[in-house]
Amino acid sequence: MNASSTEHIPMHSDEEYQNYEEWMSALPGELWDIPLTSLAIPGSHDAMSYSLDIQSPLLRSESDTFRLLDGLFHCLTRPAIYRWATTQEKGIVEQLSMGIRYFDLRIAHKPNDPSNDLYFTHVIYTYLTVVDTMKAVASWLEIHPKEIIILACSHFEGLNDKLHEHFIVSLKKIFGSKLCPRKGAVLSLRSLWMSGYQVLLSYDDQAATRHQVLWPAIPYWWANQPTASGVVSYLESQKDKGRPDGFFVSGLNLTADRSFIALHRHQSLRTLTLTNWEVLRAWLGEQVPGHYAKSLNIIAGDFIGTISFVPLVITLNWKLLGLKTGQVMGPRMGQVMGPRMGQTEVQRTLSAEEDEDYR
Repeated sequence: MNASSTEHIPMHSDEEYQNYEEWMSALPGELWDIPLTSLAIPGSHDAMSYSLDIQSPLLRSESDTFRLLDGLFHCLTRPAIYRWATTQEKGIVEQLSMGIRYFDLRIAHKPNDPSNDLYFTHVIYTYLTVVDTMKAVASWLEIHPKEIIILACSHFEGLNDKLHEHFIVSLKKIFGSKLCPRKGAVLSLRSLWMSGYQVLLSYDDQAATRHQVLWPAIPYWWANQPTASGVVSYLESQKDKGRPDGFFVSGLNLTADRSFIALHRHQSLRTLTLTNWEVLRAWLGEQVPGHYAKSLNIIAGDFIGTISFVPLVITLNWKLLGLKTGQVMGPRMGQVMGPRMGQTEVQRTLSAEEDEDYR
């Protein structure tokens, strides 16, 4: 992919995300009592892959054939793994400050490691530990008391019961009273603020049933497709079946299998994401959050700091007000949208028509 092929792609600087750091508390008051399951929430797919350790071992779940190839052609396989397993470029605190509120966290224990240290994974392990990362998240929440996050912990490769319990105890110590217990009440921003809860912790393992502060796995609509058209087709078919009752994730992330990677040796997941973004952006701008059968809730993407993903997802929430585009104004609108996301930009993102200047 050459430079000219990316000229039409809207790139975004860190400054453009500065007004989304506290977007939840800046939403119009009419949305504070809407269930969180009906809001449009921006999420980060494989949130910790920016910290992959290229020298770490392969996950134990990788095939023997791939393990053999990696051993024989390490100098070729590792750069390829890094190009195609990296889904994010921004650190987790940066992602929080950019407005991400759902984090896809894949956790594992390294083989032959006598310690209780856990790492994040995507084909290989990260150099950052889980506990240190969660401490950084908790510190960010301390200075953003009205922002609510969803941490989706899954995979847990190499964890036995003892490691699970040790990890859960660590999470309770780190987040303390910020952890929202699993309960039947409808959760809204206002109810969570009144209770002081900021963290919904989804834990995709049977161990979750023994702890009231752990929520069950959140369904993730994963297309497993390398093209935007394939992702859109899959998500539309899922919408036709009707949304789940609780939280659920619509994944805008593209997936390349090994045969695709072999045929596109000079590309990466980043270039694939950028070249497909315009189609995904157009589809995303047409979506509606809410409790209706075809509504969306959490929407997860890759390279969230490079494309206009977060602003577009957050802006979808204005559709819940039932007002025509352009009528939603006032100080709270200005706080969320910021100087680069005012009325004109809202009109663009909520319009079903493409705007060539915006491209």
